[in-house]
Amino acid sequence: MSACAPPHTQHPPPPHGAPPDRRRRFRPAGADLSASVAVFLIALPLSLGIALATGAPLQAGLVAAAVGGVVAGRLGGCPLQVSGPAAGLTVVTADLIHRYGWRATCGITVLAGLAQLGLGCLRVARGALAVSPAVVHGMLAGIGITIAVAQVHIVLGGSPDSSVLANLRALPEQLAHLQPAAVWTSTLTLALLLAWPRLPGRAGRLLRGVPAALVAVAGATATAALTDLVLPRVDLPSWRSHALAGLPEGPALGLAAAVLTTTLVCSVQSLLGAVAVDKLVAARPGPVPRVGRSDLDRELLGQGAANIVSGALGGLPVAGVAVRSTANVKSGALSRNSTMLHGVLVVVAALLMVPVLEEIPLASLAALVMAVGIQMVSLHHIRTVTRHREVLVYAATTLGVVLLGVLQGVLLGVAVAVAVALQRLARTRVTHEEKEGVHHVRIRGQLTFLAVPRLSQTLHLVPQGAHAVVELDGSFMDQAAYESLRDWHSTHTARGGTAELSGRRGGIRTAGPTPSAGCRCRPWTPWRDHRSCIPEAVAAPAGRQAGRELARGIGSFQRNTAPLVRDELARLAREGQRPAQLFLTCADSRLVTSMITASGPGDLFVVRNVGNLVPAPGEEAGDDSVAAAVEYAVEVLGVRSITVCGHSGCGAMQALLSTGDAVGGTPLRRWLRHGLPSLARLAEDRRGRPRLAGRSPVDAVEQLCLTNVVQQLEHLRAHTPVARALARSELELHGMYFDVGEAQAYLLAADAGDDVFEGVSEGVGAGEEGAAV
Repeated sequence: MSACAPPHTQHPPPPHGAPPDRRRRFRPAGADLSASVAVFLIALPLSLGIALATGAPLQAGLVAAAVGGVVAGRLGGCPLQVSGPAAGLTVVTADLIHRYGWRATCGITVLAGLAQLGLGCLRVARGALAVSPAVVHGMLAGIGITIAVAQVHIVLGGSPDSSVLANLRALPEQLAHLQPAAVWTSTLTLALLLAWPRLPGRAGRLLRGVPAALVAVAGATATAALTDLVLPRVDLPSWRSHALAGLPEGPALGLAAAVLTTTLVCSVQSLLGAVAVDKLVAARPGPVPRVGRSDLDRELLGQGAANIVSGALGGLPVAGVAVRSTANVKSGALSRNSTMLHGVLVVVAALLMVPVLEEIPLASLAALVMAVGIQMVSLHHIRTVTRHREVLVYAATTLGVVLLGVLQGVLLGVAVAVAVALQRLARTRVTHEEKEGVHHVRIRGQLTFLAVPRLSQTLHLVPQGAHAVVELDGSFMDQAAYESLRDWHSTHTARGGTAELSGRRGGIRTAGPTPSAGCRCRPWTPWRDHRSCIPEAVAAPAGRQAGRELARGIGSFQRNTAPLVRDELARLAREGQRPAQLFLTCADSRLVTSMITASGPGDLFVVRNVGNLVPAPGEEAGDDSVAAAVEYAVEVLGVRSITVCGHSGCGAMQALLSTGDAVGGTPLRRWLRHGLPSLARLAEDRRGRPRLAGRSPVDAVEQLCLTNVVQQLEHLRAHTPVARALARSELELHGMYFDVGEAQAYLLAADAGDDVFEGVSEGVGAGEEGAAV
């Protein structure tokens, strides 16, 4: 069932997890087929609505949806991201159509696709992630406001202007001349859109499987048809008269800005969408499909190719669409086949369902797009930027997009973000306080040459011969600040004072004029043995020193870590723990579970004991602690997986090998009898012993450690709560082995015929390894 193997150096995983199905034929699984239908039902009305909002021919939305599904789905680097006409591009496209006309806009789309191909070849996709999230969210919020204000006019039965301010000025007049049929249709669409996801009961759960957008548009269309309402409807001319791309004409600088804006918005939205899809896939419950992390450079190439084809065929610009991608992942899609099949379904609808589509009222599509625009102003994003003190960047970008345009708004937001970052870098707070004869100098912020005058002035407030504690709370210190602090430290101790430096870089303590050795502890190891930082001349006795180290570590947590995790711990305190995994491992101090699994508060329910043993049912003999923990994790917490983790150099396994069956007497020996089945398994099964992929166990102790993991998994399966959960396919069991000396984790291969532990390489991430913790 499993194996721990070192990483395969000859065949490393492709960069960013390029999908493994590159050479497979188009064979959609059942999950892909159902997901493609769900995405298609969402994409059809939204594509028409976005085309309506831009002022483009409505067929252009269908062209972009089909090309985005087939071309971007096949060539892109994010298999489960769905591309097509995006609401984030509505304002840009509408402005281009107003300035240059529709055919020239298609030509600009082709040029933007070529620019994306160039950026993809230069492999600069990850650079887009360097843009401040406040700028991106502000851009989307500004676009959403622009969309919503424009669509209000269509909802009320009128037609919008190209400017937000013009639309706002015309709104009172539009309210005075309402079209009752359009208002009634729009109201029904919005009511269905809001109420459908909130249907109660079991029937509601089943009905909610149908996309709300489809229900809203279909309901409004059916009602309008049955009541013979007279109002504008979708008009899809013959495909023979469909306009293709033309050469854009106009000032070169204006055209360059148009191409740059389209490229920027398409690329940023698609790349951020790909990262979001990775997170959705990683958080999806149940077995994780073998879908690699997104290859962002390939995604940029795929988006570029899609924009070239869409523009050439007379379609809207294409980008990754969050709503459709989320529906694709949540519908259980397993590969890029679902995205491609959704594009094929759009082509079929565009060719065969024209009479049905032409019954849709334009007011219903406008209401749908207006709702999408309102949702782009996310309260969650506003709370996030407020918590990170980036409201100014968010507000500047939003107002810039609304009042000036997308490109100008983004540039304004980037400028404000840079200014805020420089202000934070230059802002340093230095305070002095005396408590019980100890002078505390606290430094908050980045310590650069700009803060040296204030730092020097504050340090000179410490009297000669006094004890001082300098607390550094920052992640950066330049050479000027370092030398200033070092010179004061040397001068102060030379004059009979003592000084203690504490903060992110560990601690230094000196006494009298004796110079101290520099702290050799690195900032990434606050848990390391810090005795090397204490001069032997002032080292305290072992017991006292251990107590001081513990107190120092707690103090470091309160200063540096607690402010960062306080909000998350407060949330967990309110909501309670909901870990997805039970992690059962040895009590060995070298095994830091949060470090080797990169987990945080609330992620793992951890059980530790000597030897990572799971007593078999009926063999507990008064010690039910492990069985109780397993029962609580499975039946109360509802964990989805249990991992048994052994490690190299396990003292319990060494004791078992040395004593054999002679256990009993002391509490430790009585506990070790639960490891006797592992010892027996080792002696009986010499051919099928668990092993590490790529190398043999170094000695008998390591062989027993591997065997013990497999044996304890068998004990787990015998526990009633585990057996029931396994029978319902609600639980997975995993074996893990950690080589302490190599800092290498190995996972028991679930699909191997024998017990082989396979090494986890650095490239493996969420969603790439089915057995990964």
